Amino acid sequence: MHQQAWDVLPALLSTLNVKQPWLFGHSDGGSIALLYASKLTAECAGAIVVAPHIMVEDISISSITEAREAYQHGGLRDKLARYHDDVDSAFYGWNDAWLSPAFRDWSIESNLSSIRCPLLAIQGEQDEYGTLRQIRDIKVHLPHTTVLALADCGHSPHRDQPEALIKAVSQFIAQQ
Repeated sequence: MHQQAWDVLPALLSTLNVKQPWLFGHSDGGSIALLYASKLTAECAGAIVVAPHIMVEDISISSITEAREAYQHGGLRDKLARYHDDVDSAFYGWNDAWLSPAFRDWSIESNLSSIRCPLLAIQGEQDEYGTLRQIRDIKVHLPHTTVLALADCGHSPHRDQPEALIKAVSQFIAQQ
């Protein structure tokens, strides 16, 4: 995620001639947005992170293990194949990294304190991949963060609570 945030994303934004981006990231993409904002503080206009990960939790490992089972023996592979040209590479690139014993101590908490841009952190209360601790701890490190916990919502607010997500994001950006 560090390489994506600090090398790949800046190169992409430069190629597209995007200056002062607002970042919107979901899950690992939220973590990448946080890392980008932590290092490229002057370049980032703001960030919205949805179901971000700042540390590994037991619930994450448990659910990612279940996802592997669903991928190998259920219908998850076919569902994901609609969105990925190389579905195995996409799935196992994510799944193997998270389930690696070396990844258990992964954390970006030490990177957060340098973030200066406006930040909205959103998490579903029933997120199967992380607890509300993720966004609460962001707020501990960055008191200027606006946090929103969505009821009746899992890991994908864009699917579970799209109206609430759109409203929160729209209001947050309008206030900046």
